[in-house]
Amino acid sequence: MQEEVKNALDTLYNGGVILYPTDTIWGLGCDATNTEAVKRIYEIKKREDSKSMLVLINDANRIPSYIEEMPEIAWDLIDVADKPLTIIYPGAKNLAANLIASDKTIGIRVTNDPFCNLLIQRFKRPIVSTSANISGNSSPANFAEISDKIKKQVDYIVAHRQNETQKASPSEIIQLGIGGRIKVIR
Repeated sequence: MQEEVKNALDTLYNGGVILYPTDTIWGLGCDATNTEAVKRIYEIKKREDSKSMLVLINDANRIPSYIEEMPEIAWDLIDVADKPLTIIYPGAKNLAANLIASDKTIGIRVTNDPFCNLLIQRFKRPIVSTSANISGNSSPANFAEISDKIKKQVDYIVAHRQNETQKASPSEIIQLGIGGRIKVIR
């Protein structure tokens, strides 16, 4: 796994796009602070840049670095989550402008995956995570379901966990609004 992390890091530092396993489904990823890298993911997915993507971090204490104000309820939601949970926060900051939704929100997930944790810990920045599919197509449940079209467009494909056959699921998504408003998205 160390070699895979090193190769993925080299790609991220050079503004590249990786195809990697997460704590949910396989994802396309890049430096969440690099506008050009984020643009490439939109192009690979053939996705409108008005549809935002989420970011992964390895430590909940880093969330306040990327949003204007951390809602108190978020700490409780993160603590009690027993499945991967993406929270959409208002007031996104310090991220690539084309990654932040038009309403200034950003989805952030604290990952529990050992590979992602190590990668993000060493990279010291959040990483984009979006399903490894063309927009509008179904999300691949494992590596074998990822199209060759996607694989040919990325700069590095992580070898770790490619042989797993179990079906993965995307995260739950909750949106937090001003004044503690909570909306379940998925």
